[in-house]
Amino acid sequence: MSQLEQQMRHRDKEMVPRILVQAMFALMFASLALVAYAQWFNVPNRGVLVEAPVVQTLDIVMEGDRNGVYLVTTTDGNQIASSADEKGGFLGVIGRVIDRERFKQNVVGNPPFQVVRRENGNIAILDDATGLRVELIGYGQDNVAAFAGLLD
Repeated sequence: MSQLEQQMRHRDKEMVPRILVQAMFALMFASLALVAYAQWFNVPNRGVLVEAPVVQTLDIVMEGDRNGVYLVTTTDGNQIASSADEKGGFLGVIGRVIDRERFKQNVVGNPPFQVVRRENGNIAILDDATGLRVELIGYGQDNVAAFAGLLD
């Protein structure tokens, strides 16, 4: 057997160092222990969104075309925005999400849904037809502003 074959055979045996595998399992068991402790001793959840009271609401209807452009209208038919507007693309994203959820739940027609401003300033989308609740937190300033502008 050549020296190169011996080196390759030795290298193949320890592709992942043993200490790394042990550390991986230790991390896995530590995570499991933390979750078990939290469940057994009823540790309260942290970082959970608290829904503040609604201070402003607007009922809107969104209709999309084959190109993915969504028109936002009030319930009386006045167009107030479009996903084709500058920095309005997120309107189309949410329009597709709502359409998909309504398709999954077999909602007939296109009932209006609500855009709300909460007491703490957060903007949310509430669709009573599907029970969908989207709190617009962490979507970026321009994306949230697209819906906040509807309320202004």
